[in-house]
Amino acid sequence: MSLSIDVEEVSIVIKDFIKTYVDNSGYKRVALGFSGGVDSAVVAILCKESLGRENVLCIFLPDETTPEDDRKHQEYFVKKFNLKSRQTDITPIVNQIRSIDVEKPKAITLANIKARVRMILLYKYANDADSLICGAANKSELLIGYFTKYGDGGVDFQPIGDLYKTQVYQLAKFLKIPKMLLSKPPTAGLWAGQTDEKELEMGYEKLDKILYGLEHNFDVIDISKAANATKSDVERIRQMSIKSQHKRSTPLIPKIGIRTPGIDWRVPVQEG
Repeated sequence: MSLSIDVEEVSIVIKDFIKTYVDNSGYKRVALGFSGGVDSAVVAILCKESLGRENVLCIFLPDETTPEDDRKHQEYFVKKFNLKSRQTDITPIVNQIRSIDVEKPKAITLANIKARVRMILLYKYANDADSLICGAANKSELLIGYFTKYGDGGVDFQPIGDLYKTQVYQLAKFLKIPKMLLSKPPTAGLWAGQTDEKELEMGYEKLDKILYGLEHNFDVIDISKAANATKSDVERIRQMSIKSQHKRSTPLIPKIGIRTPGIDWRVPVQEG
């Protein structure tokens, strides 16, 4: 089971996608939430190479639980690659929302609030600059619903959305993303000590092999052997994918007309 990609070809495909999508939209610029992590770093470079420096804005939106490494890495990254950037600390906004709540929010509720505050601010910046919002979710996250609906999932397009996390790392090395970003544990920084793999109860290498096997309809026993996972691991990931389908779809619409938005009325993203 190999998840290796032709990184040069993939980079060309994604850059062509970005350029075509933005051109077709009638816009010239994009804004993206930059976290100091690998995914957003890859997307930032691909956008810059597709659209030019002046048309890409990286927006860093930390809060009180944002890891110090992310703060340092985002600053280093935008300087090294000469990227336009802005930043706003969202802590006061989150605390204001928390203060007006009758009940103390659960940890996951507060995490989702942070993601949705970031989405609002990203669109504020984008509207002011006549820009689209470019997402940085990868295929692994999208398939299991490991993102906030109308939060970090609230974007206009997802250029690395068909790359598993381990494939994003392959592309990151090709794009010469600094090792300091590649070597640290992936985290959304939504609470102190949070990491992706701790929450998922497995590493991305194992997760990606399971998802790849499910994508290709391999037998569960074959998937578990290839991924060095238990059958219950495979079934748990399968259920996560099934239960999170609503996060990957536009709101369901009952069919009445000849062609229905989101069902059979589709406009191609790329022409020719």
